[in-house]
Amino acid sequence: MKHHARTGRDFLARHGETVFNAARRLQGDHAHTPLTRAGFAQADAMGRALRGLLGPAPALTLWASPTGRALQTLAVIAEHLELDWHAARTDPRLAEIGMGDWGGRYYAEIHAEHGAFVDRAHGLFTRPAPNGEWYDAIAVRVSGWLADTADDTGDRLVIMHGMSSRVLRGVMTGGGVLPGFDAPVAPGLPQGSVTMIEHGVETIVYRGKGQAPA
Repeated sequence: MKHHARTGRDFLARHGETVFNAARRLQGDHAHTPLTRAGFAQADAMGRALRGLLGPAPALTLWASPTGRALQTLAVIAEHLELDWHAARTDPRLAEIGMGDWGGRYYAEIHAEHGAFVDRAHGLFTRPAPNGEWYDAIAVRVSGWLADTADDTGDRLVIMHGMSSRVLRGVMTGGGVLPGFDAPVAPGLPQGSVTMIEHGVETIVYRGKGQAPA
């Protein structure tokens, strides 16, 4: 899968902790799961880090998953950067992995019913949920978003999710397909982390202190 080259840097951020994360529930593509106080603190930390790097009111195009948790995170970061949250663009292709019939259920419940379903070494699911999504499908949709926005000029900030951001990062850096997961998947980072990708090379801008990795 080829990296879609474009001018400018991409800052990719994972949303802050939510009530589902804190309760160990499978969040997936649920539209609205609000941030916890820890989640808001993580968004604050990302905002401070980006402010320190980019300064006030940087020339930055804002993108986000249309989920409430991503938009809440972006609102806090945008305030630090003195940017207009209302100017942000959203795209459903930036949403999290679809969890199908397991969406909203507790990890412990699924484990009790079906056995281990998370590869602890990679922080990835070992099988798709019934009626859910797999990593190759995420790669297709994020690659479509990259292709459709390849003409974006300058820097941009993208707020999204643990699993889907890992696939996007893998695609953008030209990573090889991860055996068993059928897609390029970058290493996991804690919630509240920000990376920068420029010309296919990734740099960690800020390593968060939230749950890791996913």
